[in-house]
Amino acid sequence: MNLFTIVPTTAEVLSGTQGVAIAMIVYFTAMIIIGIWAYTRTSTMDDYMLGGRELNPLVAALSAGAADMSGWLLMGLPGALYAAGLVQSWIAIGLTVGAYINWWIVAPRLRTYTEVSQNSITVPSFLSNRLRDRSNALRVTAGIIFFIFFTLYVASGLVSGGKFFDSSFGIPYETGMIIVASIVVLYTLVGGFLAVSWTDMVQGLMMVIALVTVPIVGLIMAGGFEQVALDVAAKGAATDQEMLSLVFNVDPRDIITGLAWGLGYFGMPHIIVRFMALKTPQQATQARRIWAIWMALSLFGAIGTAMVGISLAAQGIINMDGADDETIFLVTGQTLFPSLIAGFMLAAILAAIMSTVSSQLLVTSSAVVEDIYNSFSKHNVKEVNLGITIGDKTVRESNLGVTMGRVVVLIVTVIAVVLAWNAKESTSFISSSILAIVSFAWAGFGAAFGPIIILSLWWRKLTAQGALWGMITGAVVVVLWHYLLNNGKFSTIVDTKIYEILPGFVLCWLVAYVVSILTYQPNPEIDAEFDKAIEMAKAKEYVPFTQENHN
Repeated sequence: MNLFTIVPTTAEVLSGTQGVAIAMIVYFTAMIIIGIWAYTRTSTMDDYMLGGRELNPLVAALSAGAADMSGWLLMGLPGALYAAGLVQSWIAIGLTVGAYINWWIVAPRLRTYTEVSQNSITVPSFLSNRLRDRSNALRVTAGIIFFIFFTLYVASGLVSGGKFFDSSFGIPYETGMIIVASIVVLYTLVGGFLAVSWTDMVQGLMMVIALVTVPIVGLIMAGGFEQVALDVAAKGAATDQEMLSLVFNVDPRDIITGLAWGLGYFGMPHIIVRFMALKTPQQATQARRIWAIWMALSLFGAIGTAMVGISLAAQGIINMDGADDETIFLVTGQTLFPSLIAGFMLAAILAAIMSTVSSQLLVTSSAVVEDIYNSFSKHNVKEVNLGITIGDKTVRESNLGVTMGRVVVLIVTVIAVVLAWNAKESTSFISSSILAIVSFAWAGFGAAFGPIIILSLWWRKLTAQGALWGMITGAVVVVLWHYLLNNGKFSTIVDTKIYEILPGFVLCWLVAYVVSILTYQPNPEIDAEFDKAIEMAKAKEYVPFTQENHN
């Protein structure tokens, strides 16, 4: 075969459906290779759950961003903006402010305090150790809340995956869901925290590149800013909405609800676990700056995609007739770009979905094994090893905690698949809307853990009883408020349109404060740890914690 036959053949492949397939295969292969690499560096439970606290600022920042945003960033948010206009940008504003403050006031102290407080590797174990909860009630309650809300969160990712394959390739929703679940489970099961963090970093880069590229090319194809503004305004007039306004004729409750999303960051375990895994607390500042750049580009890209998409659809450049609003990024990318490039754009959506699902699976497994099982077991699973022996030779030795963690990852995935299987049906237990599922789980974590995390790091008088009852209050208020007062036309009492995270967060904080004041007793050990954690967080150079330098 000569050059003249090779070139046309290659062009045909890259311009057809084969180009998309090639991009997908490259992406999936890269994720699996990273998982295998991480497997070779994972031997202990600390490695599997926290990567040995060896994350650099770039990996920590991008993996936190990718784990945070999920399919919501490329599907849920653009879909909401496409349907309702810029008023939905208040969610992006709230998230940006909340996440920046989280990196600023939580990251350095959480990194040092989890090290000082018996080298805690999960959020529940940190709270239990920090507050000297001898009953383990905190760990078990937190572990149960993790299991419930993270299973719903994982289900939302699988819903995204099912919609992705259905819309992109005509593959049945259920089959697409199984494909996503299988790949995520494979590299999470094998590589643990290192695999999740490094794949999340790669996926974070893919997401931001795609989110910047699509609206720029779309803007050119649509005819520029003026034409886009005219088309968006026309849609607003046709649907009786102020599509281009953040405040004019906007319900103040929409603004309050959007900004309230930012409260979720303080209690989001799969995000703040990255703070715990930083190599040094001093790296939090650099990581925060990297994250801020990534976040700004990503959110502006999501907003731009929706606005440009309205114009492209109005001009007939893309076809959204009968399509789910949440597929606007997907449809735009497929229409505007050659097959191979479109394939990588589509892979970016999968990256967003899979990065979050993998992080949530890992945090859930760590909570079940470290916080629930260990609380009742006579033996700490971190200290028990399993070996495969052939004759007199041990072929492979594995930590029991790591093995159990992998089993839990598999179990949670199966439950999430069952929940998400019929999500497209109106009678399903969970909503088919990615944004709706994510918002409920986000509120659950933010309200149950956000105030407790902040108080544990900044107020030495927080007690185990205060944290426990605050946590329970936050979770219960979120569930009740959602179904009774913020579930649209299905609200049992009345639809307040106030996001459940706001009352949940406030009441959790209030209950934790009042109960702590009533139950507080001075404890020299807690005070000493509190002072040491602050000292290490403020130090210019990091010195690992030991009992010698503590004393």
